Amino acid sequence: MRDIHDPRALWDLRDLADYDAGVPPLDEETRRRGRARLLATITAPDADRARKPILRNASPVRRRPVLRIALSGVVAAAVTAGVLVAVQHDRDDGRGRSAQPPVTDLPPLRNVSARTVLNGAAAYARQHEKPVSPRDDQFVYSKEIIKETNQKTGTTKTHVSENWRSVDGSQRSWVMEIGKGWWAPPLKENESVWPPQDWSELRQLPTDPEQLILAIEKKSFGGQGENASLDDISDEEWMHIHFSLAGLLKLVPVMPEGLRPAAYEALGMVPGVKAVPNQKDAKGRVGVAITYKAPDLPGGTIGYGSFFIFDPVTYAFLGFRDERSSGDGKDMKVYTQLSYLDSWAIVDRAKQYPSAAG
Repeated sequence: MRDIHDPRALWDLRDLADYDAGVPPLDEETRRRGRARLLATITAPDADRARKPILRNASPVRRRPVLRIALSGVVAAAVTAGVLVAVQHDRDDGRGRSAQPPVTDLPPLRNVSARTVLNGAAAYARQHEKPVSPRDDQFVYSKEIIKETNQKTGTTKTHVSENWRSVDGSQRSWVMEIGKGWWAPPLKENESVWPPQDWSELRQLPTDPEQLILAIEKKSFGGQGENASLDDISDEEWMHIHFSLAGLLKLVPVMPEGLRPAAYEALGMVPGVKAVPNQKDAKGRVGVAITYKAPDLPGGTIGYGSFFIFDPVTYAFLGFRDERSSGDGKDMKVYTQLSYLDSWAIVDRAKQYPSAAG
């Protein structure tokens, strides 16, 4: 190992020591794989020509300044920090290119926290959401594609569900599930549902994630939900908050500006949410999924069978994975559902398509 005399390199090493990748510590097996991949890259042919190694944060959402480090003695530190090292070689024309590791049979590093994914999803949603302000007499049209596979036979069917929901809830709405639809009457006086479909109710929900959690907790538990801090929320209350947030994100395709990003961030604060890598969506794209396992409560641990699937790089939302069953006993059939939102629009009447609305 050579000594490092360049003060700029020493500064970079100090930055590396203080580096927070925003993910949980890597387990020993992941570290082993990372060391092997990095060692293979360093010892590749012509590796002695490597210049200016670049340390990049694995998340493209929360960028940090590029750190230049010397390879000697810092490989283990880089892997422990939960970051990836890309070695650049100079081309003959002077431009840099990323070296390709000669070893390709090792699995990729994939240690990412649920909170990192959901914060990334929130950032993506804020950047790409389309502000909308529908009138009370209009309808929110949405089209969802559901691919349903019988877990026993492997047979897959594709369903199209189209919904027209009254913006203020004063008119009947057309609702579909698994390709079957019906007219849903307006709510009666003093009736309420979660998640709310009335646009005015959605607008009243906080767009600050902590305040959104506290608002849901208060709404779910009435007078008992008067906690002023997340630290005061019990395990049982967290479980209800999770189901409320998941329902809001899954069942409300169009939200007031800022609400969906806040819901993603709030979901990332719920104890028990976890990231599951290598999950395919309805279009065959591989992403990272977010699911939930409730803490041990009286009556046993409660699992949540649904998955929110996100792009592993941009954290754009890709779709859902869920399960449903039909029948009983030996006649029971279990299906895996993969779904995604195909399109949405604001229209003037129920059963009116966006093209007709102009």
